[in-house]
Amino acid sequence: MELYYRNKKSKDEILKLAEEIAIDTNISIESNTIVQGENFNILSILLKCGFKGKIDLIYIDPPFSTNLDFVVSQNRISTISKPKSGIVAYSDKLCDEEYIEYMRERIILMRELLSEQGSFYFHIDTKIGHYIKIILDEIFGKKNFINDITRKKSNPKNFERKAYGNEKDVIYFYAKNKGNHIWNDVRVSYSNVELDEKYYKTDANGRRYNTVPIHAPGESQGDTGREWKGMLPPEGRHWRTSPKELSILDAKGLIEWSANGNPRLKRFADEHQGKKIQDIWLDFKDYAYPDYPTQKNLEMLELIVKQSSNEDSIVLDAFAGSGTTLLAAKKNNRAFIGMDKEKYAIKVMENKLGDLDLISKNTTFLNLSE
Repeated sequence: MELYYRNKKSKDEILKLAEEIAIDTNISIESNTIVQGENFNILSILLKCGFKGKIDLIYIDPPFSTNLDFVVSQNRISTISKPKSGIVAYSDKLCDEEYIEYMRERIILMRELLSEQGSFYFHIDTKIGHYIKIILDEIFGKKNFINDITRKKSNPKNFERKAYGNEKDVIYFYAKNKGNHIWNDVRVSYSNVELDEKYYKTDANGRRYNTVPIHAPGESQGDTGREWKGMLPPEGRHWRTSPKELSILDAKGLIEWSANGNPRLKRFADEHQGKKIQDIWLDFKDYAYPDYPTQKNLEMLELIVKQSSNEDSIVLDAFAGSGTTLLAAKKNNRAFIGMDKEKYAIKVMENKLGDLDLISKNTTFLNLSE
């Protein structure tokens, strides 16, 4: 499936444009660099400077095609909105086909930068996101789509309009090569209430536990389909492990037998590694008092960084804005490259990382905007 619109360039045309971007021989971009400038140019330079296939994680939170200027003022007292006067933090005036092609050109370059184990996260709203999803399928291939993550961005709204309140946005998650991508299976702990509900039994030693079936879906002609203690697995199922291993578990008291002779495996609360993170995120809402318009939640970015990169990885944000992605990378011992064309964004990034003593002598600021 492909999205057709006016003035859509071919991939070869876009890569040729990138190849034609001139490089100042006095400029060297390395990891832990923040660059001010037009991101198509910077991405093109990165491809020429040895970063092709070297970036393990790219997260972007680009303009959402709102047709607005986002302005900040010193006198604001709440969430950054649209004061009558102030500094334009960034302009979001591209719409429709122009916006789609603008994003597509940059995504093509970013995919070239991704490593073979790399992941790509695109944060967007649902007004334009459905078109972006088609573009991402085209560039990465539908087979490399992993998740459509719904994030609760705000408290419920009660605007006077004929529509449901809008309290969510989305993150599209793709891999360069699905199955080969970095996935650290970060888990979150159960709350005490959840533990009480899930592990509702207590053994003689006071350990909380629950039980699960010792068989799983699917028939087997091998060892796990054989008889154990005079019984076969239920029809259409097989034992979770071999009859020999089941006997060992039973001897250790790890199998609980019901009154009618039904065996179930014990699972203890103190051995649980935490619950798997799902694709609806309720705990990462926007800040009420952000440093920068549309600034995203640091804990959310830290989760993405920890989940889809390693400590020797480079994390890239081509629309770095407030620098939250870079901060999340630095806090978790990853290298980073960030870029933004707006002077105000660069100032916010420098202040944010500097205030937390996270800018070291190895962090470079470059201005390629001229």
